[in-house]
Amino acid sequence: MNLREHTEQLERQTLSPRACLSSQSRGRMVDVPPCPVRTCFQRDVDRVVHSKAFRRLKHKTQVFLQPEGDHYRTRMTHTLEVSRIARTMARALGLNEDLTEAAALGHDLGHTPFGHAGERALNRVVEGGFRHYEQSLRVVDRLERGGEGLNLCYEVRRGILCHTAGDLAETLEGQLVRFADKIAYINHDIDDAMRGGIIYPTDIPVHLSEVLGFTNGERIQTLTLDLIRNSQQGDRITQSEPVGKAMAELKQFMFQSVYLNPAAKGEEGKAEDMVCLLFDYYCKHTDKLPGEYQDILAREGTQRAVVDYIAGMTDSYAVETFGRLFIPMRWVVK
Repeated sequence: MNLREHTEQLERQTLSPRACLSSQSRGRMVDVPPCPVRTCFQRDVDRVVHSKAFRRLKHKTQVFLQPEGDHYRTRMTHTLEVSRIARTMARALGLNEDLTEAAALGHDLGHTPFGHAGERALNRVVEGGFRHYEQSLRVVDRLERGGEGLNLCYEVRRGILCHTAGDLAETLEGQLVRFADKIAYINHDIDDAMRGGIIYPTDIPVHLSEVLGFTNGERIQTLTLDLIRNSQQGDRITQSEPVGKAMAELKQFMFQSVYLNPAAKGEEGKAEDMVCLLFDYYCKHTDKLPGEYQDILAREGTQRAVVDYIAGMTDSYAVETFGRLFIPMRWVVK
């Protein structure tokens, strides 16, 4: 028995009957020989972490556009917080932590530069719209490894695709990621908004704090414990009605006070315009697309290639590219 087989045996002995066992995965789109050390889900964690798209997350906006300060979240730190929250809940419920982690780490790989501002811009100009969770799946299926994709397991791919809206993932692990994403971003966005002087602790409605807690740690603990207690049985991950209602109200408070606040989001209109202009430019000048997107252009059309290129940009690369294309350079005597 090799190490992978030993781990698979431990899963059968220790995990909940409701867990997705790595030995029972529905597999990959392209079969590969099993690893002697890692289970298929552990292997997927490594594939995501070693991907270029994952590395770019550290230079993509979470809430604040290119903030001055070392402690504001980026799309990568958000992803890591989601992963930790999801794994904690998976362990408490006896679910597969490796599957949970793989889906959590991959869930935002397709996010645009400038966060949801970039997503809104592409959604306006692309036929059929743009949704970052669908782009995340495309990254792992098609764009990584020079067009070969990461060839992840079915269950991980479904956890990535279903993390925001639409169908629920078939596995409880995938459903956990959906909740962990919300728990993470609501709470760390509060923390960042307070750091930026956008809101203050006393701004949060008292009746919500009395249910969820008065600090970041208290809220996360309340939300995770409530979910664990209410998801002990059945085929759904769920919250209690009081906590779920309070979380929904807190999310609405964040939209009104932060996500739509001109003090925090005043520059997003410029970011959206920038993305739209980049999209229009590359649709008209497809020869300027990098070589790796020329194959997509030939096989799947102009919009698909341009969207893949722009969605993969970091904030700084998008600004640099925009400047090079649209801002005249001063004339220098040679």
